[in-house]
Amino acid sequence: MYRQTIEKQTIQEIKEKMEQGLLPQWILTDPSIYEREQEKIFARTWQFLAHDSELPEPGSYVTRWIVDDPILVIRTNDGEIKAFLNSCPHRGTMLCTADFGKKKSFLCPYHGWSFNLNGDLIGVVAGDKVYGEEMKKDDWGLRPIAQVAAYQGMIFATLDPDASSLEEYLGGMKWYLDILLGRSGGMEVRGLPQRWVVNTNWKLVLENFSGDPYHVQSTHRSTVELGISPKDPLYAGYGHQVVLENGHGINVITAQGQGRPERPPYQGLPEEMWPLFESNLSKEQLRVFAKTTVFVGSIYPTLSFNSPVHGSEGHLHNYLNFRVWRPLGPDKIEIWSWFMIDKAAPDDYKEDAYKGYISSFGPSGTLEQDDTEIWTRVAQTSKGYMARNKVLSYNNLLNYLMGFERVLPDENFPGPGIAYPTCYLDAIHRATHEHWLELISRD
Repeated sequence: MYRQTIEKQTIQEIKEKMEQGLLPQWILTDPSIYEREQEKIFARTWQFLAHDSELPEPGSYVTRWIVDDPILVIRTNDGEIKAFLNSCPHRGTMLCTADFGKKKSFLCPYHGWSFNLNGDLIGVVAGDKVYGEEMKKDDWGLRPIAQVAAYQGMIFATLDPDASSLEEYLGGMKWYLDILLGRSGGMEVRGLPQRWVVNTNWKLVLENFSGDPYHVQSTHRSTVELGISPKDPLYAGYGHQVVLENGHGINVITAQGQGRPERPPYQGLPEEMWPLFESNLSKEQLRVFAKTTVFVGSIYPTLSFNSPVHGSEGHLHNYLNFRVWRPLGPDKIEIWSWFMIDKAAPDDYKEDAYKGYISSFGPSGTLEQDDTEIWTRVAQTSKGYMARNKVLSYNNLLNYLMGFERVLPDENFPGPGIAYPTCYLDAIHRATHEHWLELISRD
C-alpha cells in the first residue's frame, strides 16, 4: 500500500472511515500525505509568527519559520510590522541568522548587499562598477510575505495572497482570545520562546492540545500521585468542549467535581485586576472566565494554547502558554513555546507564574516530558506495514468515537461555536480531521 501520490480513491476511503469516527493510522507519517499538506495546508492558512511585545521598538526583529520558509519579522520606523522571506534576493543565503535583535538595516553576509527596515535594497558593494547604472534597486528588495495581520497583539502571516482575512479566519475563536489576551489590556512575552525537537507528527500534537483532556489522568498520572491533580478521574472533563470553524477548537474546563476544592474566580488572578476584566470583557465572557480553571485549544493548523492554574512549591498561578508545532517532516516537529502573562499583573506574580510554567512545560517540564514520550510512541507505531494494511484489523485505525452521535450540544452556552457539555469528547478531533481532509482534497 505504499503510495507515491494520493489518489482520489484514497481520499474517498479516508472520508468513509472518518464518517464512522475512525482515521487510518498511516496518514500520520506518510511522506506523500506530508508533501500534500505542505502545499494545501501550510502554504494557504494563517500561521502564528510572534507577539507584539517581542518587537517593542523600531528596528526590533525576530526570525521565525513557516514550515521550511525562514521568515524575518520587523518593526519599521513607522511602527508597522512587516515580514519578509529571510533570504537575500542576490544568491539566496539566509540574510539574518540571529533569533532576535535590533538593527537599522540588514547586511547580507555573502556579498554585502544591505536592506532597510522596509525591505528595500539600499546598498550594493561596488554596485555601479560591477552592475552598471542600469541596475534597478527597486526590483531587488526582500520578498514580502503575502499577508501579515495581528489580533490582540498576536502576529500572524499567510503565504497565500488570496486567503481570507485573519479576523475571518479566526471566526468565533476571537471571542475566546479576547478573554485570554484582552481581559486586562494586553499580554507580554516573558523570556524567549523555548525550542526543542520531537520525533512525532504535527497532527497528533495538535489534536492533543485541541481536544484531549481525557489523557490527563493516565499520561500525567504522576501529578495525581503527587497530589498536584485531584484523584477524580473525570475532573478534566468538567466544562465544555467547543468546536469552531476552520478546524479551531477550545476546551473550557471548570474542573469542579468530587474532591475538588472551590477555586477563586478568574483562574486565581489577583483581585486588584478584576476591575480590568469587568471593563474589557462582556457579561457573557466574564461569566465563562469566572468559572474556568483551564482553557486549552488550538488555532488550526499549528498553533495551540494552554491557560492553566499551575505552580511550584504549593503556590498556584495562572499564565498563558502559546506553542507552535513547526513540521520538520512527516514524523518530526520543532516545538516553539512562549510564556505570556498579563502586563497589568504584579511583578512578583509574573515571576512566580513563570516558575510554575517552567516546572510544568518546556523541555524540562514534568507534563511536557509525559506528553512527548507518548507522542513519539504513536509516531513509531504508525510507520509499519501492519499500520498500512487495511485488511488486517481495526488496530490500524485511530478511534474517535467518544461521544459519537450520543452527546448533544448545550444550546445555553454563551460563547460562539458548537459547545458540548463535557470535555471528554472527540468532537474537536473529528472536526479538525474533517477540515484537514477538506484542505488536502482541494483541486
